[in-house]
Amino acid sequence: MFYKVRVKDFVRVPPAMFNKGKQDAVLSNIRNSYENFVSKKLGFVINVVEVHSINEGIIVPGDGAGFYEAEFDLLVYKPELHELIYGKVRDIIDFGGFLDLGGAEGMVHISQSMDDFVSFSKEKVLQGKASGRSLKVDDKCKARIIAVSYKDVRNPKIGLTMRQEGLGKLEWLETATQKAANKSAE
Repeated sequence: MFYKVRVKDFVRVPPAMFNKGKQDAVLSNIRNSYENFVSKKLGFVINVVEVHSINEGIIVPGDGAGFYEAEFDLLVYKPELHELIYGKVRDIIDFGGFLDLGGAEGMVHISQSMDDFVSFSKEKVLQGKASGRSLKVDDKCKARIIAVSYKDVRNPKIGLTMRQEGLGKLEWLETATQKAANKSAE
């Protein structure tokens, strides 16, 4: 889920940036510190939206940098269990596929890719035995988040499933919708 989060923090402005205006220097350092930052509390920080206030700064002896208390809004993505997401298959390997979620990456284990016996081919394709369905790089999919781990904050893990009804490759869903519409028209 995407959120707009208000943060209050002390921002360090090095002496080399004193020639910039206070607003520009603080904003630049907030962006350097927070954009692409990942934490369990905030999730994935996408962007600095707006700076609301910057208090007078202080210079810490021995450091020489200015420290300003600032209040600002961040756009963050915090994955939540059972959340439905759309993504694009970035890569397929022998144990599953990786979906680009736009700012984050999720993994679908081969056993969670479809409700079928699934095999992997060297052409980076997951193939369903009974259904004949295939999943390959660049396919657009709808999935559900089933696990989120920040154990390694530099590389958080998002586990996905596409086995439930209404999930999977978008083409499969369109075909199922058309079949249901044709069946009800009969």
